[in-house]
Amino acid sequence: MRGLKGSLHGSRCLQNVSSGAQCKARSYYHSNSQSLTARKHAQLASQHLPRFHRTKQPITCTAINRQMVAHEDSAVSIPLEEGLAVVPQKLSALYRFSRPHTMLGTFISVCSVSALAVGPNGWTAQALVVLLQALVPALLMNVCIVGLNQIFDVPIDKINKPYLPLASGEFSMRTGVALVVATGSLALAMGVLTNSTPLLATLLGSLLLGIAYSTDLPFLRWKQYPVIAAACILAVRAVMVQLGFFFHMKMALGSQTVAVTRPLIFAISFMLLFSVVIALFKDIPDVKGDAQEGVRTLSVRVGVKTVFWTCIVLMEVAYAGAIGVGMMSQVMWSRGIAVGAHALLGLLLFWRAKKTDLSSSPAIYRCYMFTWKLFYAEYLLIPFLC
Repeated sequence: MRGLKGSLHGSRCLQNVSSGAQCKARSYYHSNSQSLTARKHAQLASQHLPRFHRTKQPITCTAINRQMVAHEDSAVSIPLEEGLAVVPQKLSALYRFSRPHTMLGTFISVCSVSALAVGPNGWTAQALVVLLQALVPALLMNVCIVGLNQIFDVPIDKINKPYLPLASGEFSMRTGVALVVATGSLALAMGVLTNSTPLLATLLGSLLLGIAYSTDLPFLRWKQYPVIAAACILAVRAVMVQLGFFFHMKMALGSQTVAVTRPLIFAISFMLLFSVVIALFKDIPDVKGDAQEGVRTLSVRVGVKTVFWTCIVLMEVAYAGAIGVGMMSQVMWSRGIAVGAHALLGLLLFWRAKKTDLSSSPAIYRCYMFTWKLFYAEYLLIPFLC
């Protein structure tokens, strides 16, 4: 009986539990249905409200804002860092574009000839200003002329001088033309502002000869004719530079009459031979590219060895003449400098020529750069000649 009562009691409990669960389910469903109905009524009511009551509130999030600001900062900093990294490369390309060995030659020659005009005791603040008036436009014109040559020599330079910025692609052709136009125009403008006829004539004459030497136009591009090419370089380096800057300094300092001195005559004579050597020597390392492009330089026509030793003999003749001029000096210290220095330079030149491998373009180019060092050394010696 007790078991029967227990089972009846358990069944009643289960019924009560199930009925309670059903009641809860009904109440939950009823509440959900009421909430859904309320939401629908609210949506319908909001649709009938005027538009100005339905304004959207801005959603702000500090973390999101910070992330966006950080992203914008990084977007700005990345191009800035890339731009700063490019600056040294561009400066290096500009340095190579200017052909620094020619820049140094122009710098030393202008200073040396100006020192001849001033004399050992004539340096004043005015003389330094006059020197700068000549030096700055001369260097700018140098960049213009060597840049013009590179513009028209890109196919050749890709073979002979691939490190130059136009040949390597570091500078576009548009950049090269802009640099040439800018430096040439600025040099001429400075020459006009100085109101110095010798200076302006030197700058303009150098530019015109540079155009005729390099420009690939009918009746121009004189660099392909050995004699005319040598005459162009000779006219600029040996005549225009000596006379132009000498007369500029003399006239700017108030000299009424300009006399051609013995050191000036020596400088012109010596640089005539030296300029011929530079005009011939510079084509020897480029013989491969010149031959492929059809540029008939003297090195292409008669051979590297013949032109090389012709240049060495001409330079040794120049040094022998300098020793003879030095021995005629009435000043003992000037005679000692002229004779001793030129004898030493002549021996160094012969020693360097003997050890140059003529089958190697890099070796010939190093010897060519050595002749430029001798060129610089000569300009350093000229002011000491009396």
